[in-house]
Amino acid sequence: MTEFRVWAPRATRMTLQLDGTRHPMTADGGGWWTATGDGREYGYLIDDADTPRPDPRSRRQPDGVHGLSRVFDPGAHDWQDHGWTGRQLSGAVLYELHLGTFTPDGTLDSAIERLDHLVELGVDAVEVLPVNAFNGTHNWGYDGVLWYAVHEAYGGPDAYQRFVDACHARGLAVIQDVVYNHLGPSGNYLPEYGPYLHDARANTWGASVNLDGHDSGEVRRFIIDNALMWLRDFHVDGLRLDAVHALVDHGAVHLLEELATEVDALSAHVGRPLTLIAESDLNDPRMIRPREAHGTGITAQWSDDFHHAVHVAVSGETVGYYADFAPLTALRDVFERGFFHAGTWSSFRGRVHGRPIDRERTPAWRLVVFDQDHDQVGNRAAGDRLAASVDEGGLAIAAALTLLSPFTPMLFMGEEWAASTPWQFFTSHPEPELGRATAEGRIAEFARMGWDPAVVPDPQDPETFRRSKLDWGEPYPHAEGDAETIHTRMLRWYRQLIALRRLRPELTDPSMLATHVEVDEAARTVLVHRGSLVIAVNLAPAGAATTLRGRVLLHSGALEGDAVPTEAEALVLPARSVVVVDTAVPVSIVESTATGGQRIDQRMDQRIEK
Repeated sequence: MTEFRVWAPRATRMTLQLDGTRHPMTADGGGWWTATGDGREYGYLIDDADTPRPDPRSRRQPDGVHGLSRVFDPGAHDWQDHGWTGRQLSGAVLYELHLGTFTPDGTLDSAIERLDHLVELGVDAVEVLPVNAFNGTHNWGYDGVLWYAVHEAYGGPDAYQRFVDACHARGLAVIQDVVYNHLGPSGNYLPEYGPYLHDARANTWGASVNLDGHDSGEVRRFIIDNALMWLRDFHVDGLRLDAVHALVDHGAVHLLEELATEVDALSAHVGRPLTLIAESDLNDPRMIRPREAHGTGITAQWSDDFHHAVHVAVSGETVGYYADFAPLTALRDVFERGFFHAGTWSSFRGRVHGRPIDRERTPAWRLVVFDQDHDQVGNRAAGDRLAASVDEGGLAIAAALTLLSPFTPMLFMGEEWAASTPWQFFTSHPEPELGRATAEGRIAEFARMGWDPAVVPDPQDPETFRRSKLDWGEPYPHAEGDAETIHTRMLRWYRQLIALRRLRPELTDPSMLATHVEVDEAARTVLVHRGSLVIAVNLAPAGAATTLRGRVLLHSGALEGDAVPTEAEALVLPARSVVVVDTAVPVSIVESTATGGQRIDQRMDQRIEK
């Protein structure tokens, strides 16, 4: 027998439909209703309704978000990760992927087959875009309406448990992207049950979630229990919290602080690190400040400012929100201060934005940085990746700045081989009117960025989804002896950068005071000093002389087979290049960067084997 419980304070009568039979439910106080029964397929009838609704806490929806729920026992899985002790965020490299486009099949089981690629790349954690149940077959994941259920087309909850087990077996942590700031436009039956939404407030995606109004306590519990479910029942190592600036909460204890407190308690119980990463547009360091220092206690947050500074530097694009990042000094500011907008004027917002980070007390790894991610690629008019408009030298520079920064670097799937496939915004709304509204809304969004609406693909066109899938033939040519391509060269470059990051402690030093940046605006050069290491960047179309002396550890000129020095006196930087120099001239790490950093690859291979 199974006990069925549902919170429905708006109902005067509730009925459980279980395997075709109906059972009256008993009011249990506080808006909760209960019933017991023996069966698998179930739903709830509210008052006089004749069509059952899915369980708001449904663990499985085999027939979609409008269908009946199915009983799922999370404890039935035979976990194999008993020796897994977790991964701390400090020093880690993250890899963001979307299950539907990561592999041709777009399932959790097919993603398992590509995990060895991530291990060989050198990443530590997989950040999975939202997997909660949504209406339709494919979607970015941000239109979810049943937060407790894994989308059936991905394989459902059983496959998700297998995926996490497989990641842990390979030493990879799993961070799950979750959306608590809004619900999707189709299949959201929560308002029929209770006051889940705050009708008087709205954000970009519709009515706000009720976090501080009447009966908001159970709504908050609904969110926190969901977070704990991923961490406890699915053995996930962390959560990425979508757009937390849209979580409107005027209570004395903000939802994020309450969530962080309970996650820390669970971490102590299970004996492994559990991470919370916020996507925040506020540039407010209180987000990542510990609770004992009057912060929310969130582990880390994304830094869009870092992306904007790197993107403008390598691409020259200065429209819309990129305008403020046009000077190269923006790169210096994000490297040294973490935020660019830290109590400074934002022309895009038309106001002063942000607050300075306490550099002396805040470890740099609390900021997650990237030169590409699902938003910054997918929210472009054509969903074009950096590789579509930036030369190979610029791609190498962006990768080096990100992976050798003092922050926590994150890659977006396919970036590591300069994937030629776009990653566009796609939906599969079964309702024609909703599909049309989504397409029209996308075009309107791009007006402020100055992008051509004619190049915006139809999100509802199945081809938009299909063309966004990665082509795994690019990094791994089928025929032996195939000519080297930009894809194979970039993959080698990313592996070298991550391996170097592992080998040199200066590159994971958490002190924000340990990084110093020199910028020559006229010459278009940037020197990032990290201990004795210097990441020397030339963004100009011509060579640039420097006064740097030392051993060359990595040189992007080697990507195309150029002869490059292993030691330099007054190093000359080729056009559109990046060179990593050890100015202390220690014992050699590499014998010849002209061979593609083979020594670094060998050291990394040894670590993987161990």
